[in-house]
Amino acid sequence: MQQKVITLTINDCEHQAAVQSNTTLLQVLRRLGYTDVKSGCEKGDCGACAVLYNGEAMNSCLILAQQADGAEIVTNAGLGTLEDPHPLQEAFADTGAVQCGYCTPGMIISAKALLDRNPNPTEEEIREAIAGNLCRCTGYAQIVDAVQMASERMGE
Repeated sequence: MQQKVITLTINDCEHQAAVQSNTTLLQVLRRLGYTDVKSGCEKGDCGACAVLYNGEAMNSCLILAQQADGAEIVTNAGLGTLEDPHPLQEAFADTGAVQCGYCTPGMIISAKALLDRNPNPTEEEIREAIAGNLCRCTGYAQIVDAVQMASERMGE
């Protein structure tokens, strides 16, 4: 299989990677050290690998890396830092929405995409936005609370 060199901007850093035609964006992100993008089902069912792909929440396991050439990618780590967390990251910690943590990066990405579109969503809209993200620990109540809290904080 012939490789192609692609260029990605990930969390404001430009990267080049040589990829084969069947390499997914998830595989490239992990290879480049973006371990906050989790490898779950690798077939688009769990949302653990969600990233903002040109501003839209997408499962990176469903995107071929060659298709992503030139794309702007934001992972959970690109939203904030330990010293200056994004309001969503802070709200997830404050509400106990982070338990095992495996689904958290993808949940935060889905919630960020929602709040970018709709800064004051209803509970139903939040649940719909995170419907593609599976969580086995929280029961989702704390996650919904976290998104509502972040929405309020971001509106202040």
